[in-house]
This record gives sequence, C-alpha cells and structure tokens, in this order.
Amino acid sequence: MTRTSDTQGGPVALSKEGLPDWLEPVAHAAETVQPLQLSRFLPPENGSGRQSAVLVLFGEGERGPELLLMERAGTLRSHAGQPSFPGGALDAEDGDPQGEGPLRAALREAEEETGLDPSGVQLFGVLPRLYIPVSGFVVTPVLGWWREPSPVGAVDLKETARVFTVPVADLTDPANRATAVHPRGHSGPAFLVESALVWGFTAGVIDRLLHYAGWERPWDREKQVPLDWHA
Repeated sequence: MTRTSDTQGGPVALSKEGLPDWLEPVAHAAETVQPLQLSRFLPPENGSGRQSAVLVLFGEGERGPELLLMERAGTLRSHAGQPSFPGGALDAEDGDPQGEGPLRAALREAEEETGLDPSGVQLFGVLPRLYIPVSGFVVTPVLGWWREPSPVGAVDLKETARVFTVPVADLTDPANRATAVHPRGHSGPAFLVESALVWGFTAGVIDRLLHYAGWERPWDREKQVPLDWHA
C-alpha cells in the first residue's frame, strides 16, 4: 500500500487500508455515487474547462471526526472571504488529469495553502468530476484521511485569511444548517459553523457527502440566510 503521497513526483495512490471504521460510509459513497447525484453541473462534453482538484480532508479532533477548511482572503477578486476546501488548478507537473493529476494537485495545493505535511495524508477516494460554470473549472474532489496530523495555518495571508477544522457533528447539527440565497435568486445548502457561512460548491459537496454517507439529520430547508451572513 502507498500510505504516503509525494507531490514532488513520487507515487500517489488511493488506499482504504487502515481507515477508521467511521470513514467507511464515506469511502463507500465515493465508490457508488453518480455524478448527477452530486450536482446538475457536470463537465462539458467537449472537454473544455480548466482541470482542478480540491482536498476533502477528514481528521479526528477533540470532538471526533472533522473536516479541514480554509477561508479565502477578503481582498481576492473572486470568492473573497468564502470558506472552501484547499485546492486549485492542475499544473503541468501534476500529470495526467485522467490519472494521478488530481491527486497530486489536491495535495500540492493543500500544502501550499495550509502548510500541511502531505506525507501524513492517506488518499482513499475520488468523487466524480463536477463543473463550476461561473469560473469554468472542472473540479475533482479528492478524499483524504489525515492519518498523521500536522500543524496548519494560512501560508499566504494575501490569499488565505485562515485555516480551520469543523467537527462533523457541527455540520450535521440541524441548528447549523440553512439554505443560502444568492442576490440573483440562486439558492443552495449552507452551513453556519466556526463563525463562517459555508456555501456554494464547498457546501454542496459536504451536503451530498453527509447524505450519501448516511450522516445527514433532518433540517429546516425553509431556513434561509443571505450570503453576507455574519455570526
């Protein structure tokens, strides 16, 4: 088994060996979920779109299972102040977008943005590629287990305001769930956690993972919040 992942050109592999029991439903969901079960926005059939990847990293903290998130700097021209998974576009050195490329990119970007040590991350699954029409990105969510946690924080404050973890228990708490309403009328799932409003692509992936892993609890879908919500 390849337990460590090397963003400098070494082997990168997926493995479920040694995963904690609580992650098994997530691993199973990754193997069985269909693209349209995650989003109605799928990659263009003509192959256009910029290939990218995000790292959906599960760890275990003082309050049990948790997810690693980051908040983008408020000065950025796009997605300013928005919580997200670590990630970004594939570089040439990442390799084949249809092969190991997304795995390498997810780890490389996470290291660059949060300072985490990729050797402590075990990749165990990949979700179907999704599309973000507003940016033209084709995104591969890569699932990881933070087997050996390392210190993290905002590496470049011009791009990242903060890095934080969110207990899964908070994400499944109905009191922290809502529907985010965009000024243009679009709406989607949202999470009110860690003094942040998690919405958009990130919230959509979390929402579907909770659902297909069997962790979702009934919540009030009529509860709406604007995108400028503050705790």
